[in-house]
Amino acid sequence: MEDFVKHHLKRQLRRIATERPYQIIAGSAAALVLAAGAGTALAAGEDAPVQQENTASVAELGARLGEPASRSEARIGVPPASPSAEPSKSPSASPSAKKAAADPDVTKAAPKPPSSKTLDYDYQAQINYYYCGPAAVRNALSATGIERSQDALAGPLGTTEMGTNSAEDTTRVLNQQVKGNPYRTRMIPGSASPAQMDRLQADVVEAISNGRGVVANVAGTATDTNGGWHSFPGGHYVAVIGYKDDGRTVRIADSADPSLPSYWLTTIDLAHWIASRGYSA
Repeated sequence: MEDFVKHHLKRQLRRIATERPYQIIAGSAAALVLAAGAGTALAAGEDAPVQQENTASVAELGARLGEPASRSEARIGVPPASPSAEPSKSPSASPSAKKAAADPDVTKAAPKPPSSKTLDYDYQAQINYYYCGPAAVRNALSATGIERSQDALAGPLGTTEMGTNSAEDTTRVLNQQVKGNPYRTRMIPGSASPAQMDRLQADVVEAISNGRGVVANVAGTATDTNGGWHSFPGGHYVAVIGYKDDGRTVRIADSADPSLPSYWLTTIDLAHWIASRGYSA
């Protein structure tokens, strides 16, 4: 009987290895079950040998052995199915993008300049008759907290007994002293036009609002708002250190007469006074 069982077991294993090698492990376990059953049947006196073919699936054999199908598949080298990939997610928006979405008006307009403003400056009268250029530049710089002597500025300005050549010189030296090269030269050739008057008004407001004095090269005669008369036929330099009425009237720091260090002048009159020359703003 024992020999018969062993012989039957070997036949089952050979058949499984030949027909379904990928089920060899589960088939071996099934063969043991079948062989044990056959041995029991023969021991009970049953005549018919066990000849039925094993048609149990891997899942059924795994169930008989108390294992889930997935474990049986894993044991014979079948990789488990990979989990489905998660859907790709778009990168989260940057903080600046979120802020822009929440507040469309991220870039706000610059604040409107005040309707009037006068700079704090340290007035100084010119130390000789041809130093009006150095004195005007010196007074304008003092409004930004920069202290320079007239003599120190006369050399870079190219000032001689004939005076200082033009607004191009005052612009160049002002930019040498102030960070960022903010000054630009505006020339008014011939008589001042309405557009040039408007440009002068805007330039003065912008410069004074940003804490910078303006230097103007003037010639001829002008009358201030109090009726005072100021005449320089051969040319002169003055500093503009304030404005009011949105720039329609400007405050002049004049180094020519220490008894009258400053006065108010309409911007239109200043434009006519500058005509044929220029200014640094």
